[in-house]
Amino acid sequence: MAQPAASAPVTTTTLPTGRLVLLYLVMLVTAAGNTAMQSVMPSIGTALKVEDFWISLAYTWSALLWMTCAPMWARRSDRRGRKAMMAIGLIGFISSFALCGLTLYLGLHGFLGGAATLLTFALCRSLYGGFGSAAPPAVQAYVASRTSRAERTKALSLISSSFGLGTVLGPALAPLLILPALGLVSPFLAFALIGVAVLVALRLRLPDDTPAFAGRGDIMAAPFSANSNSSARERGDPDEAHGDAETGALPTDVAKLSWFDHRLRPWLVAGLVGGHAQAAVMGIVGFLILDRLGLRADPAAGAGPIGLVLMAGAMATLLAQWGVIPLFQLGPRSSCLSGMVIAAIGTALLAVAGDLHTITLGVALASMGFGLFRPGFTAGASLAVTRAEQGQSAGIVASVNGAAYIVAPALGVWLYGHSPAVGFAVIELLCAAVIVLGLRGMSRDEVLIKPR
Repeated sequence: MAQPAASAPVTTTTLPTGRLVLLYLVMLVTAAGNTAMQSVMPSIGTALKVEDFWISLAYTWSALLWMTCAPMWARRSDRRGRKAMMAIGLIGFISSFALCGLTLYLGLHGFLGGAATLLTFALCRSLYGGFGSAAPPAVQAYVASRTSRAERTKALSLISSSFGLGTVLGPALAPLLILPALGLVSPFLAFALIGVAVLVALRLRLPDDTPAFAGRGDIMAAPFSANSNSSARERGDPDEAHGDAETGALPTDVAKLSWFDHRLRPWLVAGLVGGHAQAAVMGIVGFLILDRLGLRADPAAGAGPIGLVLMAGAMATLLAQWGVIPLFQLGPRSSCLSGMVIAAIGTALLAVAGDLHTITLGVALASMGFGLFRPGFTAGASLAVTRAEQGQSAGIVASVNGAAYIVAPALGVWLYGHSPAVGFAVIELLCAAVIVLGLRGMSRDEVLIKPR
């Protein structure tokens, strides 16, 4: 008897090296650019004579747009393809950085007042929130649709580590990219040009995955229609019935995934609460360094120490994602819980740190904890749903990540400015809340990776 036509394995557990490099670069350049910006913005704000709170608040509109737009782009990627959404995200990043750099240059040279500079900066930054949010969920969905359930935590951790590597390179490169003619805004132009190079490579080298062509085999039929072929759903990974592991093509009748879906709820709540803790810590760090090292009178001198501390934190994040997670084979739940414990310890140390060494150690510990927490939360949300829902899940996760940066950085800086003890106590309470929520609501790792 003839064998069924579709007897070959449907799941691809590893991605070709060339594609993986391109996905790395997409995440790398955006991460490096944003952390480079974080390392110079406290000094730029001080030079503009703008209060710390308003500098932090300038990111709020962009974060709100990110939270709103990420799910929309994720759903669109299911129809138009992941590559197209990555390109849109890079274009948003490039245009935002170029215009933000120009705005800050005009402000620092007296062509715009402090208030006008910040308002225009926030407007230009919104391009990243509105359009840059298309790339991360597309990258996540691209990977998730091409890996098995058992391999997905490791694969998503690997992609998260590309973002972590970018956060190392950004602070490390920012001081080196400061040119005499442009001053503190030089990194903005540099990373906009790097983004252009990555965009060109993406367009030329990543295969087109637009699911607009006619489907092949039983992928063409709707999964639950009367005339569909159910053979794909009856073999291998049950999720494979919901998409093509190679092209990423998805059926058009997948139900809209709700934010309140019981499968996602514990992961989203943990991601939102833990994300607020992380955003608050990172929002405070630059200003804390200026204060405790006595650099307010010379803001340009603050770019180096801030970059050094952020780089140490990013390296600790990489250690967590490249070393700790694969070495101890941590699943989503264990990554989240252990990460929050370490983050709480690092935050407590940062609260009492008075010199550069102790500040660096506190940020490194907190970053290692958050580096364990974030891929755990991301993988948990991915494993909680079917393969057909990966695009929507990725969009919701990206939206939750953006939501943490709407209020938390500005609120953290405001609390720190009024009472550092209260500010850090709030962060500790957020970390504790994630631990309690995780123990009570998150599915155990062995349950998550079990094929369903």
